[in-house]
Amino acid sequence: MTEKELTGRISRDRIRLMETPSLPDGIVEGFKALGDASGIVSDTLDGLGLPGALPASTYRPTVAGARIVGPALTLRNINRSRDAVQAARDDVNGMAEFEAHNLARPGDVLVVDGVSGMSNMGGISAQVAKRQGEIGAIVQGGIRDVGHSREVGYPIWSTEVTPITGKWRLETQEINGVIEIGGIRVSPGDLVLADETGVCFVPRDRVAEVLKIAQKKAAGEAARCAGIDRGVPLPELLRTTKA
Repeated sequence: MTEKELTGRISRDRIRLMETPSLPDGIVEGFKALGDASGIVSDTLDGLGLPGALPASTYRPTVAGARIVGPALTLRNINRSRDAVQAARDDVNGMAEFEAHNLARPGDVLVVDGVSGMSNMGGISAQVAKRQGEIGAIVQGGIRDVGHSREVGYPIWSTEVTPITGKWRLETQEINGVIEIGGIRVSPGDLVLADETGVCFVPRDRVAEVLKIAQKKAAGEAARCAGIDRGVPLPELLRTTKA
């Protein structure tokens, strides 16, 4: 099979995988059917001893009501040693998220282990990502041009928003390698779920197990809500369901 043509933004040896690993059939649809599920998935991960949840108070969504579920396309940025002013004058851009967009498959979620104090992704980048079929991004670090990304319908959960560009200040070190987001290890192809409450990462080899348990929890919550609507007395509600 012919390898996909690259943009040249990053050397080929820094791209660990040319394609995001697929999730098993039905997994994405199953998690989507849970609705705003970050709480249920977080509880499930707790029960399995798997770290994987991050709060929306830290990773703030740019689009109200956005929900995404998909496999992680990972990218890692680092600070660069070159003087930012000179790099700007010489127009030396160290960012390579466009290469990640180039490799993206429809339904991928870009997950960026980025740099604080500067933008790791801007509006044109978000527009390209949307065109390539990505459904959103999780960024540890800054982003900018929020209005632009919002207008094109590309939600981003980020720790910072800033006008300061990363073009002259950071360097993309690796695409589709193992990264760390908020202390959580994320590999390419791990499941990413995000909503207004937070972000969850589920290891690819545990997605079926987590989904099965989360579906049971969701059914239990639905039963509790129905009992509340019916006016079931609280002592009885607590006796017959797990709170």
